[in-house]
Amino acid sequence: MKHLMTTLAGLAFAGSLATAQANEIVVGGKNFTEQQLLASMTTQYLEGLGYEVDSRAGMGSAVLRQAQENGQIDLYWEYTGTSLINYNDVTESLSPEETYQRVKELDGEKGLVWLEPSAANNTYALAMREESVAETGIETLSGLAQAVNDGEPLTFAMNAEFYAREDGWRPLQQAYDFRVSRGDVKRMDSGLVYQALRDGEVDVGLVFATDGRIPAFDFQVLEDDQGFFPAYALTPVVRAETLEQNPELAEQMNALSALLDDATMAELNARVDVERETIEDVAQSFLEAHELL
Repeated sequence: MKHLMTTLAGLAFAGSLATAQANEIVVGGKNFTEQQLLASMTTQYLEGLGYEVDSRAGMGSAVLRQAQENGQIDLYWEYTGTSLINYNDVTESLSPEETYQRVKELDGEKGLVWLEPSAANNTYALAMREESVAETGIETLSGLAQAVNDGEPLTFAMNAEFYAREDGWRPLQQAYDFRVSRGDVKRMDSGLVYQALRDGEVDVGLVFATDGRIPAFDFQVLEDDQGFFPAYALTPVVRAETLEQNPELAEQMNALSALLDDATMAELNARVDVERETIEDVAQSFLEAHELL
């Protein structure tokens, strides 16, 4: 009996790694709040549509991508810039639309289909406190550059990686034609940047565009009006074989994707990270609010 149970357990494990069959979708997600929210949201949404769903959130980015290529994950939400740079080794500067089309083409050759991108773009951004924006009138990176060049005494906070990156702080200044002295830039851990900006220790901080602390701390993201930062459009990606078995899945996931933008994701993230609601409850309430459950 013991050997039989061991054999059954082994078969169950092997089966869990097998490619999902029609109407059975394996949904993946990475190991941070936004991705866990999307995995829960997708799981609840598809279950409500009658699919049998196996949810596997909390995976590392590279592991998750490899699992999808191997057929162990059917569907998850990926960022265009991540696929372009990390998985396809493309380093040239591309517009958001060019980025999407390039990863759609390159990943299509690997059996992965990029569905319609959402308006949520979790890229690098510079933010100020809303009260400071109201006082200074700075709403864009061009406006920020003009203020610096006009002698406005502004201080900045960012992580050390962005400060030193070849596509980071120095190229940003070159692209927008301004120059900030080294003494006006504080380098610190990413989490501390949000605190320093909130507490008024600096005027401008490096943030991620869909971080929940942006609305929670009353920050305003400055518009990247010259398109310097790479696009990281949040997009559902599904295996071509899974889509062939479930052709209606594309329209269903596109309907969900159309509801997401930076402000929406930031608000949802904040409900988890700041207000301490559970991921499942936040995902469920969002779906119910849009009559998807």
